[in-house]
Amino acid sequence: MAKVVKRDGGEEEFIPEKVVVSCLKSGATPESARKIAKIIEGRVLERGLDRVNALELTKWILELLRKENEEWYRNWIVFDRAVKRRDTEKELKK
Repeated sequence: MAKVVKRDGGEEEFIPEKVVVSCLKSGATPESARKIAKIIEGRVLERGLDRVNALELTKWILELLRKENEEWYRNWIVFDRAVKRRDTEKELKK
């Protein structure tokens, strides 16, 4: 499976369950969180990626969260700003 290149340059295995957990934290239902994780995993596999940038993963996840429920998307953005001190929306526009 692919490696995720984290923002600090470190790498870790891509684990779909981490996508599920992140989506659940944003308020997504378990069904929606699993669906989003499957779609993301499919994108990684179909592209044959051995490495994927964490920001790219975040972009994909947020795009799918927003399609499912705008509030879940907003929750993710607010959490990143308040807890992680990141302006994710601005980072994704670069």
